[in-house]
Amino acid sequence: MRRSGAAAAVAPGARAETATEAGAGPVPAPAVAAAPAPAVRQTLRTEFPFQLPRGYVDESGTVHQDGVMRLATARDELVPLRDVRVQENPAYLSVVLLGRVITRLGTVPMVHDGIVENMFASDLAFLQDFYRQINAEGHTRAAVQCPHCAESFEVELGGSRLGES
Repeated sequence: MRRSGAAAAVAPGARAETATEAGAGPVPAPAVAAAPAPAVRQTLRTEFPFQLPRGYVDESGTVHQDGVMRLATARDELVPLRDVRVQENPAYLSVVLLGRVITRLGTVPMVHDGIVENMFASDLAFLQDFYRQINAEGHTRAAVQCPHCAESFEVELGGSRLGES
């Protein structure tokens, strides 16, 4: 029976036999498993800034254009379906949904569906498109190609004003 030098128990008073004395020749060094490369931790971007084309006008007449929208969760898309207003008028779904995912709009203390329903139609359309970009596609960049030189590049869609690139 062969024993490995370090792991074998030696009876009291007995002499430990080495691999060389046993005629096994040199003992190869144990293979050392390569340490796995440290995992590259990617951070998930969950909030995206935007700028409304016209802006939300509050009761005092202040225009709010800059805002932040977060990624939607499954709950964000399911809860509005139980809302009576959405059940009566399915078009109201986007208003309720946007009221849940817009986390900041200028200096408005709390954004909710009542704020969204009082926005201009062009701002609502912008927010619906922005929601689709960040939730369905996962980013706000678009791959484009120059019509003159055919060079490919990306443009940032999020937060830009209409007509700007």
